[in-house]
Amino acid sequence: MAANINDFEAKMKKSISVLNSDLASIRAGRANPAILDKVTVEYYGVATPLTQIGNVSVPDPRSILIQPWDASILKEVEKAILASDIGITPNNDGKSIRLNFPPLTEERRKELVKGIRKKGEDSKVAIRSIRRDAMDAFKNDKKNGDLTEDDLKNIENDVQKLTDKYVKEIDTIVAAKEKEIMEV
Repeated sequence: MAANINDFEAKMKKSISVLNSDLASIRAGRANPAILDKVTVEYYGVATPLTQIGNVSVPDPRSILIQPWDASILKEVEKAILASDIGITPNNDGKSIRLNFPPLTEERRKELVKGIRKKGEDSKVAIRSIRRDAMDAFKNDKKNGDLTEDDLKNIENDVQKLTDKYVKEIDTIVAAKEKEIMEV
């Protein structure tokens, strides 16, 4: 079966969406409900995403308010937040939980930027790996007689253009997140 360039592009898009979701969970000194996306709470014996057991809102730029629909699980929500690695201590008032975001120190900002750059670099490695797989698949198609030499050259150029496009997109995403982090 002949390889299809669209399959490889879909994999590259998936790498970009993984990078976006990873970066969304990094807190930038501002309250962002996306940092709670990976927090799960034990609810009736089932690990349930925090966002599905209550109302999550941002009343001001430095805090998140979590109001569970069932007040009896406040303790479990508090435990889940403490067990997660978001680094914020929850304040429980008996009806809701508030997360207050302290401003980031300069040192912490630089640390976060290093982590963001590493995630960006990992995504570029993933994109290049997809490119290599695509090139191998198309060379295999040529060997099997499904492609001519000219077709192979054209496809290799297209795959390289796709790779360049997504690597550039990663650079843009990383630069935007760095700017957000370094903003005081």
